[in-house]
Amino acid sequence: MTSLRSRWLLLIAALCAGLGGFWLARQLDRGAPQLASGTWLPQSKVVGEFQLSDTSGRAFTRNDLQGAPTLVFFGFTHCPDVCPTTLAKLAQVRRRAAVAGLRVLFISVDPQRDTPAPLAVYVHAFDPQFQGLTGDPRTIAGLAANFGVAVNRVELPGGDYTMDHSAVVFLLDDSAHIVAVFTPPFEVVALSADLSRAAPWLGAGRHSAT
Repeated sequence: MTSLRSRWLLLIAALCAGLGGFWLARQLDRGAPQLASGTWLPQSKVVGEFQLSDTSGRAFTRNDLQGAPTLVFFGFTHCPDVCPTTLAKLAQVRRRAAVAGLRVLFISVDPQRDTPAPLAVYVHAFDPQFQGLTGDPRTIAGLAANFGVAVNRVELPGGDYTMDHSAVVFLLDDSAHIVAVFTPPFEVVALSADLSRAAPWLGAGRHSAT
């Protein structure tokens, strides 16, 4: 009797596992998660090759984007409002979203002032796990163009300057493909929920590059 009951329990467990796998496959086959606060790209876009420096002064290339999902934001440490507000929210999102290994990468559009040391102090003030990149201005300009980020230096009275840039958060899968974009206003709860919803689509090979 016990043996028969055990076989039935194993059969039911196998059936449940099979139905769960079928449901997940059907969800993935639909092609895209439904996002409330962003846009899932119809086709993912591969990030171009580049070489910049992280906050330790080590080289950081496209290969370093692979292996885990990443949120990317372009900005600069002298930004008066948009950048600090966005990074503060992304720090909360990284902790709340159910996305294994989620990283946040801040790419400076002001390498003249944002050398590795001050950039490290800046990004780690929001979250010690944040990564910052800086480097050659032409490389940064090319990478920004690859992402579709507009950047413009604006001269100010007295010889100072500021940087105008697109305030967009990009979601990369673990193969360094841009799969979704988020634009202001950024809401922590909505963005966290969207990322958790997108998690099954962030593994390797889910999307083909354009």
